[in-house]
Amino acid sequence: MMTASLQKPEKSRLTFQRNVAIIGVILFIGKLIAWHLTNSDAVFSDAMESIVNIISAFMGLYSLYLAAQPRDENHPYGHGKVEFVTSGVEGSLIIFAGIIIIVEAADSLLHTNALNKLDYGIFIVLGTAIANYIMGYISIEKGKKENSLVLISSGKHLQSDTITTFGVVASLVLVYFTKIYWIDAAVALIFGTYIIFVGYKIVRKSLSGIMDETDPELLNAVVEVLARKRKKEWIDIHNMKIQQYGSGLHIDAHITLPWYNTLRDSHLEMENIIKTLVAETERNVEFNFHMDDCKPHSCEICQLECSERLHPFKKKIEWTVDSISQVSKHNLENNA
Repeated sequence: MMTASLQKPEKSRLTFQRNVAIIGVILFIGKLIAWHLTNSDAVFSDAMESIVNIISAFMGLYSLYLAAQPRDENHPYGHGKVEFVTSGVEGSLIIFAGIIIIVEAADSLLHTNALNKLDYGIFIVLGTAIANYIMGYISIEKGKKENSLVLISSGKHLQSDTITTFGVVASLVLVYFTKIYWIDAAVALIFGTYIIFVGYKIVRKSLSGIMDETDPELLNAVVEVLARKRKKEWIDIHNMKIQQYGSGLHIDAHITLPWYNTLRDSHLEMENIIKTLVAETERNVEFNFHMDDCKPHSCEICQLECSERLHPFKKKIEWTVDSISQVSKHNLENNA
């Protein structure tokens, strides 16, 4: 068994998430001012949705802080899973906010309120929408670059809030020119439904991480690297599993190497496999590789020329997501 790991700093994520939280508070205050000026139920709903932004931002900040803590006796794999939990809570809050918006919008349709100073409200709310979208875009891009589900979820939340806010702005503009007061409530109703869908997608992804659901795209990326860099000495790789811990990965696999290798040679060969994978990713990666010795049936799929060969080479087993995930060693019988 061979275990190796690669650790990378988390400080920039914490700083960024802290800034998101602070900006969220400022934008929330701006929306409250707009609601006070306009008396718009749609603006009020948007402001209430911003409370979720603030709660989520501070939860994300805490989860990133906790995920950055080193592993300890009670958490041998570290604390990265907390990102999935936090994202799940955030997605649930988004769904809850969507329900609130729908309820408020339905109430507005039944009880039309007179709106005031719409021009001031339009400019203030529009400014918060633009700021939210920019922060959301930056958060998603940073989350993708650093493979942080918290930053990606936070960014999507901010952008979903932006879409809702644009809907509020559109309704205020229409009401300003048409004096049809139910328009803003109808628009809020539509976008409330939309952000419920966004929240569902975030919850679904967080649950898949908590349950260690197979990520075909991630596994395919690893297999593509191994297939492209494959060496004849790597007779077989099977029973590969990948787990995600926040931004980090844990990769398990069985590696079949020539039985006559010295322990040092086998160790160096497994290090070569690890270095090959590390060179192709920017993520924190922990490896847990088990070394298997080749068996007589391995000769039929082994491309090495060696004096110990018992059977002639017959077929190269292509490494795919399905084959490399196979529990047992590859041979011509189970890979015909």
